[in-house]
Amino acid sequence: MPEKKKTIIFVISDSIGETAYNLVQATVAQFPEVDFEIQQYPLVRTSSLLSGILKRAKRVNAIIVHTLVLKNLSEQIDKFCQENSLQCLGALEQLLDMLEQQTKVAPRLEAGMNHHTDKDYFKRIECMEFAVTYDDGKDPSGFTQADIVLLGVSRTSKTPLSLYLANKGYKVANLPLVPKTKIPDELYEIDQRKIFGLTNDPAILNSIRRQRMVAYGLDPDSHYSNLGNINNELNFAQELYRKLGCLVINTANKSIEETATLIIESLNEQQNSTE
Repeated sequence: MPEKKKTIIFVISDSIGETAYNLVQATVAQFPEVDFEIQQYPLVRTSSLLSGILKRAKRVNAIIVHTLVLKNLSEQIDKFCQENSLQCLGALEQLLDMLEQQTKVAPRLEAGMNHHTDKDYFKRIECMEFAVTYDDGKDPSGFTQADIVLLGVSRTSKTPLSLYLANKGYKVANLPLVPKTKIPDELYEIDQRKIFGLTNDPAILNSIRRQRMVAYGLDPDSHYSNLGNINNELNFAQELYRKLGCLVINTANKSIEETATLIIESLNEQQNSTE
């Protein structure tokens, strides 16, 4: 049986993103033969945060669906997608235009009007910006500032999990693990209880990586997807986790929500044990 081709969809919203996410979920259900990966980016209200998300979308050739009502951000997405040949849908734009023409009343164009904006929302925005800034080990100083540090080899859901946890109000930094690369000193200086090592089953990683190569139009049988190399990467990661003494979570057959729940429960147990 041929492998399903993976299509990545970025759902971007200036609020919690329920509207766009539900729309996308209902739509992709009509394409059961396609393997979709939906990544949510809620509470996007600054140009700098949006810029980082768009750069990531370009790297993975994602389809973008957004419900941004702020004109400058909506225009930023449209311009970026046109310049980089990305598919983009503003899920509210046509309806806003239709209602304005019918009622002769201009929309307010204020972000998150159907949700109360409080301290929790601003904290989530801060956490989202933190997750984008310290994604993929870009700056090791983020490890010392983070509430949660995620480690894992490629395709163990580090970035989607970081963003999901950020939306829950946690500052998350993550680091991709590659054998023979230097591990940042900061990892050995922080509380190991906030470090979480992600792993996966070799056969599942092999399938995921092969699908990724096919999605890029490349040969699925590569060094990246080779089962022997995957085993070497997982062994390298497991040895590092042992040295750090961190909690290890196997993400095989787990949703992002399930993995996040395990992490949050671990943090809560730590907090309760110190009280």
